[in-house]
Formats: sequence, C-alpha cells, structure tokens
Amino acid sequence: MVLSNNIVSSLFKFRFPADISEGMALPQRISSPEKISMDWQQRQRPGAGLFNLGNTCYINAILQCLTYTPPLANYLLSYEHSLSCQQQGFCMMCTMEAHVRKVLSSSASAILPGAVLRDLKFIGEEFEYDRQENAYKFLRRTLDAMHRACLSCNLDVSSQETTIVHQIFRGFMKSRVTCLSCQAVVDSYKAFLDVSLDIKAASSLTTVLEDCVTPKQLDQKGCFRCSKCKKKAAASKKVTVHRAPRVLTLCLERADQWTGTKINKFVEYPEYLDLRPYMSDTAGEPLLCSLYAIVVHSGDTCLEGHFLCYAKASNGLWYRMDDESVDNCDIHTVLGQQAYLLFYAR
Repeated sequence: MVLSNNIVSSLFKFRFPADISEGMALPQRISSPEKISMDWQQRQRPGAGLFNLGNTCYINAILQCLTYTPPLANYLLSYEHSLSCQQQGFCMMCTMEAHVRKVLSSSASAILPGAVLRDLKFIGEEFEYDRQENAYKFLRRTLDAMHRACLSCNLDVSSQETTIVHQIFRGFMKSRVTCLSCQAVVDSYKAFLDVSLDIKAASSLTTVLEDCVTPKQLDQKGCFRCSKCKKKAAASKKVTVHRAPRVLTLCLERADQWTGTKINKFVEYPEYLDLRPYMSDTAGEPLLCSLYAIVVHSGDTCLEGHFLCYAKASNGLWYRMDDESVDNCDIHTVLGQQAYLLFYAR
C-alpha cells in the first residue's frame, strides 16, 4: 500500500492539497459558492455493483465510497458542474457525475465503470487495467483530479479556495511549538484532505487520536531556535485539528514503515466519532461525525490482495459492496472489520 509521506509526528500524518503550502497562516473563512447539503436529497435503495476487469477492485471500492458520500453525491446529481463546464476533453467532475448517476439509476445489478476506466491515465499515470494498485492512492488521485477540474472551469481566485472538493474534504491542522526555555509559542496551520494514522501500537482509533494530540518533545538535534529568547532550546510540539472538514477521511496504515509487511490487526473504531477532544478548542460543543463508509483490504501482503467496501446507502442501511455484489449487512458487521480507510461525515 502506498502511504502518505507528509509526516507531522510518528503517528499523525496528513496530505496537503496540491495548491497549499505546508506552512501557512490560517485563511479567513469565505462564503461557499455552492450550498453544501450533508443530508441525502433523494432516498432510495442502493445502486448497482461494479464489474471487476481483473485488477480493478481498488477502483471499484473508492468509486462506491465516493458515490455514497452524501454532500458529493447531492452536488453531482444536481448537474451543477456539467451545466457550466467548459472543459475541453477529459473532466473528472463530469466523469464522476455521469458515473454516480448511472450507478444510482441503473436497474442492472452491476455495471462497468467504463468512463473512469477509459480515462485512468488522466487520473494518474501509474494506473493500468492489468496491474494491482492501492485504493488510498486512487482516492488521492481522484480527489486531486476533481479539484483540478473545478479550477479549470473557474479562474476566480476565491473559487480556488472553495472548490466543491475542498468544501467537502478539506480541513486545517494547527501546530503549536512551545519553547521550554521561555514558554513562547509559535502557531502554524496546514490544510489537509485526509489523515494517515500509525496503528502499529494501537488497539483503537480513539487511542491513536489521543496520542496524536499529546504534546511531544522535539529532538534537540532539530536545532529549534526560539524567536523570542533567541536560543537553541528544547521545545514541545502539539498538533490538533483546528478546522474540521465536512467529511473526514482516515487511513489506518497497514504497511509497517520499516519492514513493509502488512499489519493484520483489528483496530476498534466507532460508528460516531466526537472530534472535540482532538480540536484546538476542546471546550466547545461535541463535534460528532458519523461513519458512512469503510474500505477493507484482504491479503497476506500490502502489494497484493483484494479491496472491497462497506457503505451506507441513502435509505440509511449498510451494504457490503464487493465489486458486482451489493449485499445488505448490519452495523455490527461493519464495525468488526480490519478497516483500511474510514469515511466520517459531520
């Protein structure tokens, strides 16, 4: 499995949007050009499954998770993008719009995601029909391609901060470094689209997150120089969620960073996650997120195997989506998986 390489601490990583620098002042909130609806506008049974061409299970799993992401599906089903799109040739937003509409409206038990497969090289040069790839990598490339498609349709500066992809998936982390000599603090902010978590020593998602927001003393060899006391001093660093995204995507890293072997262990995760304890401001009201999709990888190694997903349809019921098969299941089954990707919606 290909993992995020933006390291904040040994346990907490997050991926930055391509057009955002790693260190930045926190942008002011600006009004969204589109109204984001977090609740399904249409309620129906689940749509079609997706045929596997041999090594395309990683594509199918991510496409299903995105199809059942309520704010994204609502937007795509509204035709808002395609009605104003002036992109010549490939447009990932138009491709996703057509795909989601086809899945949710088809009377067939399974369909072929032909448009996505046909344009794989435009989503990521590394993707080929006959080669097993990683679901997380495909998710990242797909969101990036959708974001670029939005930018190509609107060159207004403010819109670059508020594409539908960023409105749904982007959040901000706050990094606070404290000088242990004079107690001066320096805050910086980083945008993220997803968060990767080291689960090697963890038994549950909450214990991982608690450890992530616990202050860590920086290695003195890091040569931290305090801007206040002008000394090279010991310092501590605390990373918190400063602005939560509407949809939080978590990757439970199952490839050991040293040996590359797969971490086959169960890590408990809740149906409802309160982000408040991990926020910069922990004194506010609970910030609840509801699990709506997970991706599971089966196989002895991270370089081969099979991807499938579990997703909650607009009718409020959970389904196991394994390529062309879409079967009803209960929440207890969902919470008992060795999850790889977790999708939570506020």
